[in-house]
Parts: sequence; structure tokens; C-alpha cells
Amino acid sequence: MPDTLLDPTTLGDLLRVASAPDYNRWEDQIRRTGGCADPIHLTGWILHKDKTTGETLHHYSTENEPGGRLRVACGNRRASRCPACAWLYAGDTYPLIRAGLAGDDDKDIPATVRDHPRVFATFTAPSFGPVHNRPDRGACRCGTHHTADDPALGTALDPETYDYAGAVLFNNHAGELWQRFTTRLRREIAARAGLTRRELSNHLRVSYGKVAEFQKRGAVHFHAVIRLDGPDGPDSPPAPWATVPLLEDAIRAAAVHAYSSVSVLAAGDQPARTFQWGRQLDIRHVKAFGDGSDITEQAVASYVAKYATKAAENTGTLDRRIGELAELDRYGVPDHARRLITACRDLDPLYPDRRLWAWAHMLGFRGHFSSKSRHYSTTLGALRQARADYRAAQEQASLGLEDREPDTVLVLADWQYAGHGHTPGESALAATIARDLQLNRETAREALREQLADEGGC
Repeated sequence: MPDTLLDPTTLGDLLRVASAPDYNRWEDQIRRTGGCADPIHLTGWILHKDKTTGETLHHYSTENEPGGRLRVACGNRRASRCPACAWLYAGDTYPLIRAGLAGDDDKDIPATVRDHPRVFATFTAPSFGPVHNRPDRGACRCGTHHTADDPALGTALDPETYDYAGAVLFNNHAGELWQRFTTRLRREIAARAGLTRRELSNHLRVSYGKVAEFQKRGAVHFHAVIRLDGPDGPDSPPAPWATVPLLEDAIRAAAVHAYSSVSVLAAGDQPARTFQWGRQLDIRHVKAFGDGSDITEQAVASYVAKYATKAAENTGTLDRRIGELAELDRYGVPDHARRLITACRDLDPLYPDRRLWAWAHMLGFRGHFSSKSRHYSTTLGALRQARADYRAAQEQASLGLEDREPDTVLVLADWQYAGHGHTPGESALAATIARDLQLNRETAREALREQLADEGGC
């Protein structure tokens, strides 16, 4: 049962669902979705027939399912929208990032990548005006010692002079800024090796995996694992002169180079702007097990996976597109986020190609939250396909079709979208199911870690 008290309407609906004769089948569907908070409802059927004899091997229809529907996971990566699907997304992101740091034979990444130069770098946004903060020493500029959960943190000290337009335009161009940085980084590395940009490809390749994170002030910044490989990717070592100090020096030079900037033309009452990364560039060496000062592969992978499921919600904005500003009142959006959203609306007609109003809920940012270069590691698509293949094999076994050649079975299907979501009572029960599943998985994972530690494998 849910941990918190429910309102009478929700509790009544919960009892209705739990007492229904088909509750066990409904629960089985929700468990198969991982406790999805907003499942997709499908109606239809699937038929397996022997191609040679025409014999029906298996037939399934949603007619006898609860409500006549099959529920499948929504797959939303946002933890604010669906914790269960976001947890699975983070679970895929972790091995993807870690494989690029430690290697993984199952993902065709050799363990020798541990010997390649690699760093964990954080690229921040420039200042758009002073904000309330918690400095290492002393109080905030406002004279207050803010607590860690103070809602004032990240908000403007003087909203009337804060550059809200600049903040959302920076977010909107952050993806292009990253692309220009990676191009310049390769040139900086080539220059330090005495090579041309074209010659560099014969000696090494730059690989990366990155994730975006919103600071409380509403400005996006990037965390990136940057690794140097040989010319054939992770399977080959880079040239001997490619060292961690050289990589760090090249990153710092590329981040401040004039090429690694994005210019925005003047429009209406807005001046021309040139955006670059902020002065706070943090670069850490990644170690296999850490030495007290450097971060570990596990810590980096966990950090990236955590923020891969988040967006701009920690600033107080909404986690979906905004139809009109009146929605901000209905959902109690705080003043700082409201001003950033309003800036998106006001700037939209001035920069129509930037679609600022369409991305106002993201405070102008419209890039990928999690991305990587082609040769950094495996892909999320490959991980999902492996899981789908595994489930398909399970299904074939349960139907007694595992011994039949795939080419001898004809599969016919017809599926229709029939809605999404839960009733209030279903939602409470699904949340409980999701927590149970996550607890069971974490318990099993911890037991496996202890087993590997005992065997000396971790």
C-alpha cells in the first residue's frame, strides 16, 4: 500500500481497483512496465502461424485484458514525469558511460581504454548578473548565510538588472557552443603535436560522452568525459605524446578560443551578443579507483546517469511545453523561472528560427541532454535492443516456439493507440509497485557487488 495518506477519492478508487476480479492481471501488466507512471494503452491482437501448414501457433488479443487494454511503458526519461522509466534510462546510461571509461567486452569496448588519457570536465555558463549563493567563505552578497535548501539560491539579487534575455539565448545556443568547442579541441591537440588537423586523424581520435545540467539560476552547463583514442577508436592506443596534461591544456585553450564562441545578431531591442563558456572550467583526472583527489570511473558514470534523467525542473519551471503564461500561475512557478520563461516568449518573434517559446519550459535549451561521440561507447539503442531481444526470447520460450526457426513462423498483428495514464487509485498502486521493483533490484545488485568483492573481482 502507498506510504502516505490518500484523499478519500483516491482511496476509494484504489479499493475499487484492488478488489476487481482482474486485479492480478492488471498488476502483472504494471509490473511488466516497471511500475510506469503513465503507461501507453493499446488495443489489438497478435497471431503466430506456421508458414507451411497454416496452423495457428499462438493467438493473443486484448479483449480479455483489464479494461480491454494492454499497458506498455511510456519510456519517458524525465524523473519528474515517470520515475520508473527514468530509473531504467539512468540504468542504461550508467553502463554506457562506464564502458567508455573502464571497458566492457559485452559492449565491444576493451579494458585497455583505462590506459587512455581521459578527464571529466565541467563547462559552465557565463554570468548574467549576481545571484544568491553560498560562497565557501562568508555570506552571500545579500548578507545572508543561506541554507542548502533555501529557495532564494540561484535567483537574481536584482531582478531588474539581471540579463534574463541573455540567459535564455545562451541556453538556446549551448549545443552549437559545444560543437564549436569539440572542433577547436582537435585543432588545439594537433597544434601541440606539431600536426595539421588532417594529420591528427592518423594518430588519435577524440571521444566523449556528455550530459547537460541546469544550475539553480536556470543556466545550462555540461559535464563531459573526454578521452583520447588511437586512430581506430577505443581498440587502439593513442600516440605516446597524447597525455592527460596535454589533453587538459588543449581543453582549456579550446574553451576560451574565439572560434569556440557563438555570435547572436542584434534584433529588435536586443543587442548583438557573443557567447562563450564561463570562467569556471573544472577538469578532473579520472582514475580507476581514485587516490583521494581524483574521481573514479564509478563516480563519473553515476553522476552522468543521475543528471541524464533531469531537466530544468530544479529551477521551478514546468516539465512540459507551456501553452500560455497563465499556466505559470496555476502551477506556482517562482518568479526567477517565470522571468526566464517570459523572456523566451518575448524573444521568440525576434529570433523565429530559434523556437524559444516552444522550448520555454526548458528555459530556451533545445539540445540533447545526454549525448556522445560515435566511438565513445555503445549506444542506448543497442542496450534497448539487447533488452528487447532478451524479452522476445523469454516470450518465445513461454509460448513453446523457441525451437522453431524464425523464418517458419508468420507473425500478424494489429495494434491501436487507446490512451495513456492511470486513474488516481491505479497511480498510487503503480507507484508502490515501482518502489518494490526498484528495492528488489537494488538489493540484488548489492548482493552481486558483495559476491564479486568476495571473489576479488570488484
